[in-house]
Amino acid sequence: MKVLVTGAAGFIGSALSHRLLARGDQVVGLDNLNDYYDVSLKEARLARLKDHTGFSFRRLALEDRAHLEALFKAEQPQRVVNMAAQAGVRYSLENPHAYVDSNLVGFVNLLECCRASQVEHLVYASSSSVYGANTTMPFSVHDNVDHPLSLYAATKKANELMAHTYSHLYGLPTTGLRFFTVYGPWGRPDMALFKFTKAILQGSPIDVFNYGNHRRDFTYIDDIVEGMLRTLDRVAQPDPQWTGDAPDSASSRAPYRLYNIGSNRPVELLRYIEVLEHCLGRTAEKNLLPMQPGDVPDTYADVDALVADVGYRPQTTVEEGVARFVDWYRDFYKV
Repeated sequence: MKVLVTGAAGFIGSALSHRLLARGDQVVGLDNLNDYYDVSLKEARLARLKDHTGFSFRRLALEDRAHLEALFKAEQPQRVVNMAAQAGVRYSLENPHAYVDSNLVGFVNLLECCRASQVEHLVYASSSSVYGANTTMPFSVHDNVDHPLSLYAATKKANELMAHTYSHLYGLPTTGLRFFTVYGPWGRPDMALFKFTKAILQGSPIDVFNYGNHRRDFTYIDDIVEGMLRTLDRVAQPDPQWTGDAPDSASSRAPYRLYNIGSNRPVELLRYIEVLEHCLGRTAEKNLLPMQPGDVPDTYADVDALVADVGYRPQTTVEEGVARFVDWYRDFYKV
């Protein structure tokens, strides 16, 4: 297939692109290479992809409607995976307009292009952040998610609603994936594992919010990508059991699906740090702080629907995954 991957210079987008290319698909990568975090890391991810003959790249923002439309007309992708978004819960408190531009304006531009080009399947990134004030664990895609705690979460919930509209009106098959904390080699510098590793190796203290009482459904990148591939290959279909009398938020009469994609094994943050300390051979100096605005204390993914529909089976333990990240970090930064 020819697959358009937006956010192809990002952590998950680049990893997915590698897997698509390895199995023989043609990948058109799109990214605006913004400076939300170190651009040289994004460029290094791209450099690895450009070694593949089946990969082409366009530097482009989803908000650039005219150039996005031209790209779709020129490339005619059969399927689209949207990983391009302004990420980060805490940054959404500082720069809300970046989230509106990329995650709302950019997403409707993408939906319009998919509709006009009759794309076979759009798979897009949602987030576990949509569960917001929910406290029933594990989080289920069948739960109500009307109480987001950050603008980032609100834009991801909005993406799900916008996608459903296009599935209903135009028959565009869409699948939303609610990602739980993804980690691994080539990860994002704004994420805890990256920040902790850098600080510990420099001998600096690490900021541990909620006094370390967080639990997170940490999910290794290879497990995430395997689930994404299986989802992309299974085009969303209408749910024949769906009824407006008792509407299920995870499916529809339209070709629309929502899934959690996580490990289904929440880990206490202090245990996560302990594993990292073991891998680094150093003890962290911890700066224990209260919970940040917009954060949630726990995440825990119910992945039963993804297991049932595509055979998703995350395999990587935190001990294995953190060790692989540390090996990559030491090699990449020559530490």
